[in-house]
Amino acid sequence: MAPAIDGTPTMLPEDLFLDIDRTSAIPLYFQIATRIEKAIVDGQLAPGARLENEVSLGQRLNMSRPTIRRAMQELVNKGFLVRRRGIGTQVVHGPVTRKVELTSLYDDLDRGGQQPATTLLLHELVTADAGVAERLSVNEGTPVLHLRRLRLSDGVPLAVMENYLPEDYTDLTADSLTGRGLYQLLRGRGTQIRVAQQRIGARAATVEESRLLEIKRNGPVLTMDRTAYDTFGKAVEYGHHCYRPDNYSFEITLVNN
Repeated sequence: MAPAIDGTPTMLPEDLFLDIDRTSAIPLYFQIATRIEKAIVDGQLAPGARLENEVSLGQRLNMSRPTIRRAMQELVNKGFLVRRRGIGTQVVHGPVTRKVELTSLYDDLDRGGQQPATTLLLHELVTADAGVAERLSVNEGTPVLHLRRLRLSDGVPLAVMENYLPEDYTDLTADSLTGRGLYQLLRGRGTQIRVAQQRIGARAATVEESRLLEIKRNGPVLTMDRTAYDTFGKAVEYGHHCYRPDNYSFEITLVNN
């Protein structure tokens, strides 16, 4: 089955649950979640598909709504489903696990077979304040390009990204930033990013971030601050990004030298 993703709710096939054992010591919610997860991994449920509501599924399977709700929450926690206000429960490609290396989120999603998309929230020329000037190693008051973008993966909001770029890049257009990743654009201009300083953290989302990411108001978000430098040691961008924690994680390899 390859369900449509045009917003019409997808009815989960009852034969998906034929082997559920109601007498087993394995909880029913876990059996349901396991079968839905397998359908997602196997491609039976397409990214973006909106699932039928808990009441409908519970009635068809003759199971209680709390059981169905817990099964769905299990998959939300694992990053296979998201709950979106006004839309319902929706399939995502799977949790994004991003290695901490010199790549952009757009590149990582594209390589992972997902469909990255960008909504440009802000594109303006500003003067660098003290903090931005320090990050970019420019004089305070120098013109810089200020960007704010919403990054989506298979139609699901994943990150709110804020970037500052030095004067050499203030001619980047709004159209180019919606169609391609920032690092793609920089590479296209001959800029090779060689090294970066990065800090990963967490905090409560702002009201606007909660709305954009479609999470609970003041819910937790992962954060990443990064200053990237080219092969000549010149800062080419400073970014402050926040990510949905239910669908995003960082992966780090540690080596004992």
